[in-house]
Amino acid sequence: MRKNIKLTAAAAATAALALGLTACGTASDPGAKADSGGKADGSEALVVAASPTPHADILNYVKDNLAKKEGLTLEVKEFTDYVLPNTATQQGQVDANFFQHKPYLDDFNKKNKTTIVPVVNVHLEPLGLYSKNAKDLKDIKAGQTIAVPNDTTNEGRALALLADNGLITLKDGAGTDAKLSDIADAKGLKFKELEAATLPRALNDVDAAVINGNYAIEADLKPAKDSLALEKADGNPYANFLAVKEGNEDDARVQKLAKLLNSPEVKKYIEDKYDGSVVAAFGAAG
Repeated sequence: MRKNIKLTAAAAATAALALGLTACGTASDPGAKADSGGKADGSEALVVAASPTPHADILNYVKDNLAKKEGLTLEVKEFTDYVLPNTATQQGQVDANFFQHKPYLDDFNKKNKTTIVPVVNVHLEPLGLYSKNAKDLKDIKAGQTIAVPNDTTNEGRALALLADNGLITLKDGAGTDAKLSDIADAKGLKFKELEAATLPRALNDVDAAVINGNYAIEADLKPAKDSLALEKADGNPYANFLAVKEGNEDDARVQKLAKLLNSPEVKKYIEDKYDGSVVAAFGAAG
């Protein structure tokens, strides 16, 4: 969750916002959209910022197949970083976003003094360990380098995956925000922190990399097949959700989209398209 994924100050992200909307948007400029305050005209298009895969794919499926029946006009704006979607939502350039999980959002809100809140869970993208050379976990040896995401929550998530699979040992009490300094025993491994979007390309330069599910899919990796280790879905706190600025949860358009994103049709779409690489994780978020 990416030019440099380390969370920038809100002011820096704001300065980049106009460029990001131009470069990453797929339709009209939403810059003139006023903050709806939860009272938008139900006939007005709902503009949602999303990562390209699988978030925008899922939204476009809803747009093309389900939204019209609900009287919902949906506009999808694609972003390739994890800062601008929240900044745009906070400032009212878009109405909602769909790209993140709760630990990431909590960290973002705290660091940037934003008030984004989750609306409904949609899916889980299992984080995986990948390698161009290793065919099995036992092929990962002391002295080799593993790349991990450099944002706070995904780095902790990556380290937990490595620990769960016996590649490292974390200090007692290391939680979801664990960092490299929380490694008690690296077992001879070296680590390289990179922004998450670059990790698939980094596979040519490191021995292995822990890659977010959406970026793995975009790089034509199949998490369920190609990963050396993959997060378990059961009890996983990293479900991705639809989110809005606090106060806009009851916007009628948001509620319609939330209903559609948790529909049987979307569940089948996820299962058919992603074959286990993305998993439906419906239900209340928070």
